Amino acid sequence: MRTRAPAAGWGPTRRTISRVDALLRRAYGTPEARPTGDLLGGLVGTILSQHTSAANSRRAYANLRRRFPQWEAVARASEAAIAEAIAVGGLARIKSKWIRQLAANLSGAPGRTWLGDLERMPVEEAMAQLRALPGVGLKTAACVLLFDLGKPIFPVDTHVHRIARRMGWAPPEASAEATFAVLDPLVPPGIKHSLHVNLVRHGREVCLARRPRCAICPLEGSCAKVGVGTII
Repeated sequence: MRTRAPAAGWGPTRRTISRVDALLRRAYGTPEARPTGDLLGGLVGTILSQHTSAANSRRAYANLRRRFPQWEAVARASEAAIAEAIAVGGLARIKSKWIRQLAANLSGAPGRTWLGDLERMPVEEAMAQLRALPGVGLKTAACVLLFDLGKPIFPVDTHVHRIARRMGWAPPEASAEATFAVLDPLVPPGIKHSLHVNLVRHGREVCLARRPRCAICPLEGSCAKVGVGTII
């Protein structure tokens, strides 16, 4: 899971990160961390969330489970039938291939045992195992480990990536993978969940891609506003 970080000099201090987490908790509350334990469901749900809205990904997941209540049924289904079920989430043909492969590999007893073993693995080893699966990239693996297993890892999605660059926590040209390499070691384990969840909410409601609402931003005093006025 090694990802090259930007050159030295980038990255906030842990004190700054903790202060931002406190400001976001004051604005949005403290999100409850409740690991689901449903790793296959988490993998599929995160794949469905790629390149679409949260509302559409939830609808796609609900449609899939309504049509195929058991993961074994997903494994037996055709890619076309899966694509039809998840069409509302976009990129259905690509996602249906990944979802069918995951269900075929992991819905049986050996797959469930393999998934169960992830809970006992160190974070880096679990990440490497997950990223070897079809359609599972860095963000998907990190989200599954955080939300479904409760492991201390800090996923960088599109909202976290945008806000981190605007705040000067990573270079404007940094990829999401490079931003993860900067932030994951710096964010204290005890706030990885709350900071991620609240940054995502902040990105959806205030720090918008095109027209950030800086006038009402609880982080206004801590933000370098890098790239505000352009889409980064």
